[in-house]
Amino acid sequence: MPNEQPFLQGRTRSRAWTRVAHGLYVPSDGPDEARLHALAAQLHKGAGFTHHTAARMRGWWLPPLPTGLPEFAAQNSRNRPRRPELRIIRTTPEPEITRLRGLPIVSSIDVLLALARHLGLLDVVVVLDSALRCGDVTPHQLACAQACRRFGVRRLRAAAALADARSESPFETLLRLLHVVCEIAVVPQYELKVDGCLVARGDLRLVGRDTFHEYDGAVHRDRVHHRHDLRRERDLVEHGWVRRGYTDLEVLHRPATILRDADRTLGRPHDPDRLDAWYALLRESCFTPAGRRYLLLRLGLIDD
Repeated sequence: MPNEQPFLQGRTRSRAWTRVAHGLYVPSDGPDEARLHALAAQLHKGAGFTHHTAARMRGWWLPPLPTGLPEFAAQNSRNRPRRPELRIIRTTPEPEITRLRGLPIVSSIDVLLALARHLGLLDVVVVLDSALRCGDVTPHQLACAQACRRFGVRRLRAAAALADARSESPFETLLRLLHVVCEIAVVPQYELKVDGCLVARGDLRLVGRDTFHEYDGAVHRDRVHHRHDLRRERDLVEHGWVRRGYTDLEVLHRPATILRDADRTLGRPHDPDRLDAWYALLRESCFTPAGRRYLLLRLGLIDD
């Protein structure tokens, strides 16, 4: 934190300060993490931020969480600070605390276990892909975590079976999982080489077919990126490959389009019932309104 006072305890009506919680204010023009520094001052010794708070601090991908969630911290003590803006998770054993940008934070594995308590399986896979990709969690650490007996471990085990560190974005993870649950074998980040030279690297290659299925996010609308995409597609066509790009619209609302394209390429009958497993994952994920409401219910923030 900068040298000026990071937060104010007490009461003030000055517009220079913004209320964080009862009796806690931060500078109105201060950094985003000033709120966390104010709340950290209310934590007991041995406590650290966890759950979506710690995931955000680490820069991991998160699903579109509902607004108004409290910040989360973990501690072993029964004596907890009680504030609606701060949710305390009691953990056993006592969490391992490190400091990140001056703030107490629990280990990466503890963060994942805390998220797995409340988030849907699809959401946990998205976060886990990100944690693996950036190296905050190693495969060995993940394997050890799956052997423990703690809250969230069952969902973490299920997520670990679906996770892949090669994913490059949240929706690329979703697109891969859509294929997996619909029994479409794919290879992530497949490199197409001709005579030892790289022609293209595709998000997902349909196994046994010269076809790429890829997620096209907002970056693909950039003029320079669009020119590169067109040149890349010409190279793929020249070598007999097919590229299909999909957006969040198809992944979340029109997955039958993706399944139909894959079925046609694989030469198998189109069976919409294959999507039942995908819809079940979506319903419990924060990528849908129903999933965000489900999370609020699990956290006791709204009534059924």
